[in-house]
Amino acid sequence: MGLQKQQYYNSQIQQSSMIKFIIPSLIGIFLFMIPISFKGEITIPVAILAGILQDVIGEYIPQIMTAIIAITVVGSLGTYFFKPKAIVNQPFLNTLFNVNIVWQSIRLLGLIFAVMTLFKLGPEAVWSENTGQLLLFDLIPVLFSVFLFAGLFLPLLFNFGLLELCGALLVKVMRPVFKLPGRSSIDCLASWLGDGTIGVLLTNKQYEEGYYTKREAAVIGTTFSVVSITFAIVVLAQVDLAHMIVPYYLTVVLAGLVCAIIIPRIPPLSRKPDTYYEGAKNTVVDELIPRGETPFSFGLKKAVDRADQNKKAAPLVKEGIQNVLDMWMGVVPIVMAIGTSALMVAEFTPFFTYLGAPFVPILELLQVPQASEAAQTIVIGFADMFLPSIIGAGIESELTRFVIAAMSVIQLIYMSEVGGLLLASKVPVNFKDLVIIFFLRTFISLPIVVGMAHLLF
Repeated sequence: MGLQKQQYYNSQIQQSSMIKFIIPSLIGIFLFMIPISFKGEITIPVAILAGILQDVIGEYIPQIMTAIIAITVVGSLGTYFFKPKAIVNQPFLNTLFNVNIVWQSIRLLGLIFAVMTLFKLGPEAVWSENTGQLLLFDLIPVLFSVFLFAGLFLPLLFNFGLLELCGALLVKVMRPVFKLPGRSSIDCLASWLGDGTIGVLLTNKQYEEGYYTKREAAVIGTTFSVVSITFAIVVLAQVDLAHMIVPYYLTVVLAGLVCAIIIPRIPPLSRKPDTYYEGAKNTVVDELIPRGETPFSFGLKKAVDRADQNKKAAPLVKEGIQNVLDMWMGVVPIVMAIGTSALMVAEFTPFFTYLGAPFVPILELLQVPQASEAAQTIVIGFADMFLPSIIGAGIESELTRFVIAAMSVIQLIYMSEVGGLLLASKVPVNFKDLVIIFFLRTFISLPIVVGMAHLLF
């Protein structure tokens, strides 16, 4: 009888552990990865929640975020000069506020731009409709609401075994093809179905926790934080080609896969060290499948073990709140500073026109109509992903408009959002890296996109 009771008890524990893995993971998958129709658009539940919040308090978000940026700057400067024990002795607060002088300066610049834009102070170049206002009134409200819900619910994806299961199942695809861990597939899916910002957040969080090396985090952040299907549709509609959505997105996926295979194998990404984040608690996730185990059985065991580590709800709630604060205070000031600066350069100087000039003969060689008009759009996407489609909307040639719309999505690195987020995150890439990767993606994908365009038109 004693043996039977023990077996029954063990069975109950196993069932409890399995439920602890399955239910939170399914909720996380639903929130971040299941596309559903809402108000005539295909999107994911986290984005829907973010949209509802924007509808309710959207007009107040610029003021709220300006106040949060101000608190961040005051806290950062206070920590830098006075080193208060209440902050320095708390690991989370110390990481949030105790940053070097470069990031102090960028945060302060973000606050200056936010205040100037909010109250329309100083030169109009800072707060105009296409510069500061585009960031503070259009992008940052989206980031505010997405960061809130994504940050709170990220533990459902991270802490209950889903990544362990996916890592075991997909390592035989991700390792040989992309030189990445199997768990990185989650980042890609979350970006593709949700938003590139969510992909960056996932990557940054896993890098900080020691699940990715510097090279892996840099590759995933710059290669797999792709633009969502929803936003791709918006871009295509802007150039009046919404009816081409299927061949358009197939073109984007094809070119994106080619970039994802080639770019991690060449500098600067190939030169990133395979070492882990200095503050990581965990290091090296073993993906080898033991003899006698299948990928599924091994992944399931690891998933259940991970889920079993969550004994109480309070630490998960605390982690979710810290995620939100880290994104609001650590990321948004940087996006405001860098994004506004990039948009001012794009809007009020001929810098991107000059940069685009070398692309004119390339586009002419590829027989793209109106090559000179298209050339500047190829480069201006570095400032903001939506700018090329705005500038290119008036071009007569449908083929050229198709190329512009596809390239703006495939290039991926744009400073008003993903680029700014990457620089503000712990992911080990700098501005020079982003410039090089942007042009690599451009040169690799342009012939593919133009070739598909010639087949379609």
